[in-house]
Amino acid sequence: MNEPALHRIRLTLHYDGRAFHGWQVQPEQRTVQGELERVVAKLTNRPAQVVGSGRTDSGVHATGQVAATDVPERWTAHALRRAMNALLPDDVWVADAVLAPPFFHPRYDATSRSYVYRIGLAQHADSPFHAPWCWPLLRPVDLGGMEHAAEMIVGDHSFKAFAKAGQEERGDRCTVTEARWAPWEGLGLEFHVSANRFLHHMVRYLVGTMVDVGLGERPAGDMADLLDGAPGLETSPPAPPEGLFLAAVTYPSDAGTTPPPKRPRLRLME
Repeated sequence: MNEPALHRIRLTLHYDGRAFHGWQVQPEQRTVQGELERVVAKLTNRPAQVVGSGRTDSGVHATGQVAATDVPERWTAHALRRAMNALLPDDVWVADAVLAPPFFHPRYDATSRSYVYRIGLAQHADSPFHAPWCWPLLRPVDLGGMEHAAEMIVGDHSFKAFAKAGQEERGDRCTVTEARWAPWEGLGLEFHVSANRFLHHMVRYLVGTMVDVGLGERPAGDMADLLDGAPGLETSPPAPPEGLFLAAVTYPSDAGTTPPPKRPRLRLME
């Protein structure tokens, strides 16, 4: 029997990370990728693979994760989105689905990723309607010191000091294009950060260190010294995962339209 022709669908995903053991499929663990692949396999009656733009850790949320999957051409993007949302659990939602070019790769074609981290400073941030999706610090901070520390992050730096684990094959340098603090709905602060790539736990280590600056527990200048690899200096403990959101992934307009020169075409279903 002939196999059906396939086409690639690009998905934009929202999920509440609290009940997941991260994005990536793991044996005997509930993961976002696992739930998505289970649902796509059920709908298409064939093994499914859903590839994301990157991994999020246990407890981390997303409002802009991008993924792709190959499905039989009878499935339009609109129909697939509706069907997936009907079968997915309440803590995962397909916000958008579009037909993608044949060579589109959610990870390798991305030019930047953006995260938002929320810190609760007002007492209302400890409400059960807010606390699960922020760090309910509930203490005053020196915003000026935190803003000064954030300014030092922008640019091309080694973020080795702010990573839980290295990536030897890719190095530890990242180019940060935005790093700023902004108000969060009268409840506290949001840290907005965008870069071409992020290391493991990098945003959480950055936030944890800047919060200690805001609490007066370390000088803002430590940020520059850590980026410079000052000996004997360590970051503060990482901020809790509950406050972190993958907010957006950016791609060039022609992503996936031509075969990549240095890597094989992503084959999601074989």
